[in-house]
Amino acid sequence: MTQDANNKLGWMLDDALKMPETRHAILLSADGLLMAYSERINRDDAERHAAGMSGLQSLARSSAEFCGDARTPWRQTVTEFDDGYVFLVAAGPGAYLAVSTTERVDMEAISFRLQELVQRLGKELTAPPRQTPGGITA
Repeated sequence: MTQDANNKLGWMLDDALKMPETRHAILLSADGLLMAYSERINRDDAERHAAGMSGLQSLARSSAEFCGDARTPWRQTVTEFDDGYVFLVAAGPGAYLAVSTTERVDMEAISFRLQELVQRLGKELTAPPRQTPGGITA
């Protein structure tokens, strides 16, 4: 699949998929907008999954109090299915990185790789909150 011209960060996500048993990677903003996607997924599917991942992150973040303090920052959510996992990690203020894998992935290795990728990319993976016309943060 060919990357489109608006997917400038897609090649960075492909780096996360160099590990065995990985499937797709997307970068999304907190409000569910697709920022980048790997070459193994088409744009329409990536946009649909970005919206879903935003909701998943919001649900996970709302359960922070269950972990001890409602103000505890959310870092990562791992969702398990019969056929694999979805790793959703904080990638900077207002940005999240999601990677899907098979059930045979080395969970520790992929978690480490994703954190490494987030660290290495730094500001490239940061998405500030959107401003509405009145200057109010959305």
